[in-house]
Amino acid sequence: MDSIPSFSQRHGLSTPEPEITVRHEAPDWLRDFVIRLAYDVGAKPSVLRAYLCDMLLESPNAGNWSEYPNIDGEVQMLLAGTEWFQVYDFIEAIADRLPFGRFNPLNFGENPELTQFTEKLNAAFRKKGVGWQLVNRRIQIRGAESFETAVRQSREGLVATGRNVASHEIDQALADLSRRPNPDVTGAIQHGMAALECLARDVSGDTKLTLGELLKKHPNLFPPPLDQGISKIWGYASDKGRHLREGQPPHEHEAQLIVGLASVLTSYLLKKEMDVKA
Repeated sequence: MDSIPSFSQRHGLSTPEPEITVRHEAPDWLRDFVIRLAYDVGAKPSVLRAYLCDMLLESPNAGNWSEYPNIDGEVQMLLAGTEWFQVYDFIEAIADRLPFGRFNPLNFGENPELTQFTEKLNAAFRKKGVGWQLVNRRIQIRGAESFETAVRQSREGLVATGRNVASHEIDQALADLSRRPNPDVTGAIQHGMAALECLARDVSGDTKLTLGELLKKHPNLFPPPLDQGISKIWGYASDKGRHLREGQPPHEHEAQLIVGLASVLTSYLLKKEMDVKA
């Protein structure tokens, strides 16, 4: 039975989303919330204990045989003792097995349990300033609203126009930013700019030039003097993402910036191409 909407839901009231402050950690409230949420969508404590024991290479306590409170307490103890990134591994393990107790439609069919789990988890992430989100059963990095919008629009545009290689590069950039426990910042920078370079090659018809060379040969790709700024972004990405200097690794925030800028610029090229064809 569907739950009755709350007062704030009925009236469309909500507080502004806080800034992202939780990234490389899993607070106690999240560990407790994940367990309760898993129970809400049909998991039993013994099922969660099996997932945790498999993940942590532990043996279940043979003395705990009742679901509540014994095995439930064991689940809470096990999850409380995990590394922060293993909590997100645990979330993915739950999502992979939803729904519990019946056929798991990984690739087709409705899955209300997975939908409920995903929506409630992501709502909690947004409310508590957690920089992650569950997308298609996988934990993925969550940035500021502007970052999320730019990446989404870029991917949608690339897929809609059949630019699957460029779209894949955006996906890989997100995957690199989402790596745990440490993001692959250089990989994210490389893949983000590769998406832009791939699209620029296709739009210009010069399939072998680098983005830097394309900007010089085709000055109309981007309006001046923005083209000069993009050239500098390309130079920065080449320096930080390809030609690394010892002791000067790029920061995670810089990688997000490059991926976000690359996404915005790919969307610009796609819209410009559409206007020309119209």
